[in-house]
Amino acid sequence: MKILIIEDDKLMCEELSNLLQNAGYTPIVLKDFKNAKEEIIKLSPDLILLDINIPYTNGEVLLQELRKVINTPIIMLTSRNTETDEVLSMSYGADDYINKPYNPTILLLRINAIIKRIENNMSITNYENCKINIKKGTITNGKIEIILTKNEMIIFTYLLNHKNTIVTRDELMTDLWDNNEYINDGALTVNISRLRTKLKSLGLEDNIQTRKGQGYILI
Repeated sequence: MKILIIEDDKLMCEELSNLLQNAGYTPIVLKDFKNAKEEIIKLSPDLILLDINIPYTNGEVLLQELRKVINTPIIMLTSRNTETDEVLSMSYGADDYINKPYNPTILLLRINAIIKRIENNMSITNYENCKINIKKGTITNGKIEIILTKNEMIIFTYLLNHKNTIVTRDELMTDLWDNNEYINDGALTVNISRLRTKLKSLGLEDNIQTRKGQGYILI
């Protein structure tokens, strides 16, 4: 579980990184604040800890921009203890809001609660006219049910979570590796081809498009 820390205070970053690592998470720290949105999309974290006061932009503005392209859980961190900031953050799409200095135990409990909620919500989801059951590894349109392999479901879920966004081959292989599935470039091509064939049987032909020199996009 990768958690991205967006905080310009180096000491705070170090404290958060140690806290998350000791709790079994994989912390990553945003380095490029100038191109924050692009870097966040590239890093593809599972959850984001976002400080309101960051260089080049405002955390709430960045939150708004992120919500246009990703639905990754975001917890806002701030030393500004005002109701206005909390209301704005939640209305812009934050999943939670925590004041600094934070209680480490409470922060971890909040993170765990969001992760559990997301996992429960993600076990069954919808795409087009189909229902995706991630735990069962199936996609059905009400008449036909197809069964995906573990790798095919990991690839499809990643594409679905980044719908209408180009995903590189490296991103897909990294996600597979993160799920303890080690495949090479050729195996990825085979899995994409099989996934396309299975989706076609549900009437979802050409929904996974190849963007030459860039990767794939689910439309």
